Amino acid sequence: MFMHSADGGAFEGIGAEIDPDAVVWVRGVDYVAGWREAREAAAELEAALAAAGVEVEGASAARTRGDGSGVVRLVWSAATVRAVARLIRDGG
Repeated sequence: MFMHSADGGAFEGIGAEIDPDAVVWVRGVDYVAGWREAREAAAELEAALAAAGVEVEGASAARTRGDGSGVVRLVWSAATVRAVARLIRDGG
């Protein structure tokens, strides 16, 4: 479960320090669907990169924005970023 701060940031609900006064929940927004979409997109990207020989397992985090849309945060090493850049530049 993720909560959103007034400034649009996301806090992971497990093991995070959360200021309850800074959290903004919008009634009717389906945050879980956005998070699920982001998680599936991250898995799809990781699978495609692994098939191309780039190891990125566990280097992404699914989040949601305040409007409920899914977001994927990537945390890659410099070597991974260079490998992905080569894939893009060389066309696969």
